[in-house]
Amino acid sequence: MFPHLKGVLMNTDIIVNEKVPTGLLTSDFDYELPEELIAQTPAERRDSSRLMVLDRSKDAPEHHVFSEIIDFLRPEDILVVNSSRVIPARLLGVTEKTGSPMELLLLKSLAPGRWETLVRPGKRAREGAVLLFGDGLLRVTVEEVKDDGNRVVSFDYDRSRFKTDYELLDRIGELPLPPYIRKKQKDLSRYQTVYAKEEGSAAAPTAGLHFTPELLDRIREKGVGYAEVTLHIGLGTFRPVKEKKIADHLMHTEHFHIDGDAAAEINRRRAAGGRVVAVGTTSCRVLESVADENGVVHATEGDTGIFIYPGYRFRAVDALITNFHLPQSTLLMLVSALAGRERILKAYETAVKERYRFFSFGDAMLIL
Repeated sequence: MFPHLKGVLMNTDIIVNEKVPTGLLTSDFDYELPEELIAQTPAERRDSSRLMVLDRSKDAPEHHVFSEIIDFLRPEDILVVNSSRVIPARLLGVTEKTGSPMELLLLKSLAPGRWETLVRPGKRAREGAVLLFGDGLLRVTVEEVKDDGNRVVSFDYDRSRFKTDYELLDRIGELPLPPYIRKKQKDLSRYQTVYAKEEGSAAAPTAGLHFTPELLDRIREKGVGYAEVTLHIGLGTFRPVKEKKIADHLMHTEHFHIDGDAAAEINRRRAAGGRVVAVGTTSCRVLESVADENGVVHATEGDTGIFIYPGYRFRAVDALITNFHLPQSTLLMLVSALAGRERILKAYETAVKERYRFFSFGDAMLIL
């Protein structure tokens, strides 16, 4: 049992907010962003994105191309990536009774054939309502309306034809994109990382979108370690923090796992003086959820709701590769915890001035 998880039982229970005394307000994490800097399409080549390097030992950030990230990694370091794969989680259908249009967004798998979802319009999705998708291939029953408005639904389909929910979703679903991406995409594979494996996310771990197989090969050839964890991203990532004080915000939970081999290699590298470089805030949250007070990472499976904001003491993560995040978001609060709020906001001001591209398809930052 790890003290910082406050009574969590491995493999079954939810890791809740770690309360750190703070007087910070949500408004303390605001900044001005011109709408035209919100990237609507990915860079022509994944690793041709721009890279801001924020070295905490220096006064000013440096400006590079993402492919040059290899120059900032040491042979003894280890990259930790989130290998979750985005599923075709957006379903368009109708109500069984009236044929009225409905949209279903799958947020989290609770069990085979049972999901937590976001349904629009909600007034047509009361308990007991039946919805049809894929011209009747999928029949969905609303089982529960949760306090936050999400719906728990059950799936009914021909299991002799589709062996799993994911096989069916590949047939009838669409890949969901964040609401701020309004332009139709030519190649939706660019919203998957090149190492995506395990299906389950409603959004991409976007920091990893900048890597190509060739760049990863070059990084490995340098001697840098590589480990995969999995955290299935829900749409809570995009939900605004509504509370005035950030310490009052209840973090969403997401399912994750890290196996013994990955944990052992991370611990070995760090004990030998290497840095743990988390690729993305999701990898960071996994590592901080499973590290004990001494920074030792343990193989674990469970649900994490860890909320990292300034005042938090990092245990496992030494450096972070990340994108530029939404104002007043939990992700901006996390990177501020690592680099300092004032330094981050100043770096974001510089990024706006230098015309960096923001959010999912945007440019990257390396915090050292």
